[in-house]
Amino acid sequence: MTFRALIALAEGVDDLQTVTLIDVLRRAGIAVLVASIEGRRMLTCARGTRMTADGMLVDVLAQHFDLIVLPGGAVGAQHLAAHQALMRLVTDQAAAGRLFAGIAEAPALVLQGYGVLHQRRVTCLPGASSHLQGCTYVDQPVVVDGNCITGQGSRDALVFALTLVEQLCGQGKRAAVAGELLV
Repeated sequence: MTFRALIALAEGVDDLQTVTLIDVLRRAGIAVLVASIEGRRMLTCARGTRMTADGMLVDVLAQHFDLIVLPGGAVGAQHLAAHQALMRLVTDQAAAGRLFAGIAEAPALVLQGYGVLHQRRVTCLPGASSHLQGCTYVDQPVVVDGNCITGQGSRDALVFALTLVEQLCGQGKRAAVAGELLV
């Protein structure tokens, strides 16, 4: 079975987190769709990296994904948080028990606003943790709570991505991809 993952792309998302997520998930054989929430496919990340999305989020709203991932980056998180169609997609994903994830600012600024973190254990960029309400902040690189996976920051992007692989494909696949990366 091939698992499907959606990575939402917005102007100003974190470069390192986004590229790491795409690369590691694809190395695991996961079909990754990078979808822009903006009105165009070509976007600029927080540090100036230009990325081209595979498609537009509005074109895949009716599709189901095994995993939806939101990268961080302060500006990118603000764009993601304000996108109503993405909010519906993520809240439906959470309610259906399918995996959803966010790293750095995304848990506190996006997932918190979407209302999907209630009574969960989560992590995020420590400086953004003051935005969390109704959930428990855990000062760890990666936290898994049911179908919700959160990561602290760019330092943890690789272990976060490997944890997503493990949640979808199992420990064996995580070990294989980690070995390929010499981790």
